[in-house]
Amino acid sequence: MILSSKKEFPYASFTPNWLRRSIDSPKGDLAECNSEAVGFIQLRTAEISNGSSAKAPFRGLGVTRVILSLITVTFAAFSAKGATQAKDSLSLNAIISEVVQNHPLVKKASEELTASDARIGIAQSAYLPTVDFDATYTHIGPVPEISFNGNSFKMAPTENYNAAFNVMQKITDFKRTDKAISLEKQSKELTRQSIEQVKQKLSQAAIGNYFALLYLQEAIKIKDEQLATLNEHLRYVKKKQETGSATQYEILTTQVRISAIENQKTDIEVARQTQVSQLNTLLGKPESTLQQVKNELNISLMDLQNEALINTAMQNRDEMKLAREKAKLAEMKYSLTGAQNNASINGFLQGGIKDGYFPNLYQPKANYAIGVSLKVPIYDGKRSKYNLAQAKSAIVVNDQETEYTRRTIVNEVVESSANVKASQKKVEQSELQLEQATQAYKLAQNRFASGVITNLELLDGSTAVSESRLMLLKSKIDYTVNLYKLKSAVGERLY
Repeated sequence: MILSSKKEFPYASFTPNWLRRSIDSPKGDLAECNSEAVGFIQLRTAEISNGSSAKAPFRGLGVTRVILSLITVTFAAFSAKGATQAKDSLSLNAIISEVVQNHPLVKKASEELTASDARIGIAQSAYLPTVDFDATYTHIGPVPEISFNGNSFKMAPTENYNAAFNVMQKITDFKRTDKAISLEKQSKELTRQSIEQVKQKLSQAAIGNYFALLYLQEAIKIKDEQLATLNEHLRYVKKKQETGSATQYEILTTQVRISAIENQKTDIEVARQTQVSQLNTLLGKPESTLQQVKNELNISLMDLQNEALINTAMQNRDEMKLAREKAKLAEMKYSLTGAQNNASINGFLQGGIKDGYFPNLYQPKANYAIGVSLKVPIYDGKRSKYNLAQAKSAIVVNDQETEYTRRTIVNEVVESSANVKASQKKVEQSELQLEQATQAYKLAQNRFASGVITNLELLDGSTAVSESRLMLLKSKIDYTVNLYKLKSAVGERLY
């Protein structure tokens, strides 16, 4: 909480140079500013304890007002520090873009497209001729022969040689190949749609990780502010104890508060390390890479008419698109199964060299053969019947999966819409809570300056402001995350 106006900070005329620099130039050397801040506060504390006022700019304001000023100064300094951001911090769009381009799941799904093209090529190869070469050697015995007028004539050579090229060309299989090609092309469309689904899910994971990390980053800054205030207060009350103006109870109470905040900060830092590790995993970076994210919470509100959202989701959700593609695929498989027993007509051509021709059986001669073959399946042991039954069952199963997907999407849209409305109300309530806590803290400052309340009660007010800021941050992040969930629920692309 930065108090820069004279109305909010009645001692603005005494604001030291280091505080002015930290407020006017939040991107400056904050380490130097903080060092000077500590020195400033320690100097004033020493002056108070020694009773010196010759150089104190708070001369005449009294001990009560001085501690009030010290707490306010500390808040201002660390608020200025919290406003800074790492130069190399990552934006949400940059994270999503890198994830959907380089994640192994995306590359794996993309490679499956190559496999789909290969399967289409295999199906189309049925239209192309097949060519092969074969060579044989055969020794037969006894050799058939005939006798005529006391002479014997062999009908075939004892040693048989044959070498030939064989060409086989499918003439027609009555659209069985056409259906197989259509099936593989449809499978490719299913694979392409699966890639979009993978990218969408990875984007959801990146968004969840980004906002969790953002919350933890900002929470650590707020905890640091609380610790700075408490530590400076602890040093101050120790000085007061030396003069008999403070009790051991105030010291112990402050130390307990410091320990509690440090424990909370430790938990937050551990959670942040976990989120950074998950982010590095998504980005493919070494696990030890330090990451920071930019604070991006500006997002516009969607039209929250449930009926329109559901209709949009039915058209745009990847799950419904995949269900429709699977339905087409199941119908095609059924049609192809029914065509497996289609007749086929093939042409063939054979040409080569062989022996065994009259009158010289052992002289190799060029030869050829050309013709047409017809193949008609008659009985396949009921395999076709059961294959058709299986394909038909797959269609029914797919219809039920589609209905289940539809119902799930409807529930997700309704739930996401309700969460957005609820989180929006929480943002409004948190803003009101922060405003009230700030006003209460200002009143506490005035009451403390008048000596009505103790410094511990004043710290309660500053703690309430910090906790309210943390609650407002969380509610804004929850609201933004719920908006992204709603966008995802209606099928809007997140990448």
